[in-house]
Amino acid sequence: MTYFMYDITGSPVEEPDAEAVRTIVAGLSEADDEHPDVSLTHQSGWSLSAYAGGLLLWENLEDDKGVPGVIEKASTEDVLRLFALLADGRTDDVESEGWRRE
Repeated sequence: MTYFMYDITGSPVEEPDAEAVRTIVAGLSEADDEHPDVSLTHQSGWSLSAYAGGLLLWENLEDDKGVPGVIEKASTEDVLRLFALLADGRTDDVESEGWRRE
């Protein structure tokens, strides 16, 4: 397995295809306080979480000193494009998106 996703219920989905990713992202319409996001994690440790309203969180789960990146208003198409890049292991391309880091 090179990547997996968590759907809106927190259930893992191993290596979903593009249509399954679209369905998982569409599940954000059912987000609530307990289940606010969906995410994709690559075997490299990089993870991208998408929240209802367009908030994205980009972080390396294996780097305790790294500062997560944030994009506040991503479109659904941006989310799908970035998930596809991360699924392909193209972390440099995801990183080049202009993330805000605090």
